[in-house]
Amino acid sequence: MPAHLRLADPGAVADARARLATAEHTRADLKLLVKHYLAVLSERAPGASVEVRVPPYAAAQVIPGVRHTRGTPPAVVELDAETWIALATAQLSWAEALGEGRVRASGERADLTAYLPLG
Repeated sequence: MPAHLRLADPGAVADARARLATAEHTRADLKLLVKHYLAVLSERAPGASVEVRVPPYAAAQVIPGVRHTRGTPPAVVELDAETWIALATAQLSWAEALGEGRVRASGERADLTAYLPLG
């Protein structure tokens, strides 16, 4: 798992998820959840063939396969924090997110259906 990503304390995750359902959530809540769920994905699908980007919070290289060493990776998934959290927590399916234009996915292996939801 990349050093910038680590699993968050379960209590902190629960608190941030509860605040996310209200108007009381903060950027810190989004950052915590984004990084936590990217860390979970990194544990479940270690590799470097797909880069999942959730700007401005974090990115992770995941899924076994061709590894890139510089430049644009062979597959990129980019989405906003709310969409990433909704996918990770089964509030949104991959197909729905793509159909609604909430995810930009390109390249081989850029379909995360097999890895979602995360928890």
